[in-house]
Amino acid sequence: MRPSTNRTYRSITRLLTMIHELHKVGYQRIRFCSGMAPSGLYWRCSITHVDAMLSDGMGLAEACRPGEVAQYSTGGLDLYSGWTDAPGRSARELGVMFLDRFPIIAEKGQGRDWAYAGWLTEVLGWAEQDDRRGFPVWFADYPVEIAEADRPPPIVSSLA
Repeated sequence: MRPSTNRTYRSITRLLTMIHELHKVGYQRIRFCSGMAPSGLYWRCSITHVDAMLSDGMGLAEACRPGEVAQYSTGGLDLYSGWTDAPGRSARELGVMFLDRFPIIAEKGQGRDWAYAGWLTEVLGWAEQDDRRGFPVWFADYPVEIAEADRPPPIVSSLA
């Protein structure tokens, strides 16, 4: 399997792989939600912990405190969360940086969530094959139809 030739796809895939790397080391309660910028040109992604998500697993709760959400837009390509030291880093290195820079998400993101981690593994597989399903879009300024397989598992409990 060859990496995508699309720079934007590579940036998104590295971000999703970073989340996967965090899941592998015990942070499976870290989740993301994603959609399109109002212009329709950029994919946006918010990363947080499970308790800051809506019960459907596709949106952020309104009462997120500072430090509980990391933002990304493909407009920044590989400047994840605006980090100027991110370009060229592996997904694992980005994961270490993420835990250091978002300690609240790290603390609240510890624990098991096998259903979500498994779903993300499938999404990541699609992304690595340049399949657009690997870049979920759950919100936009236009109607979005979401296939059942593209939906993350709903949040069923807050057990760590």
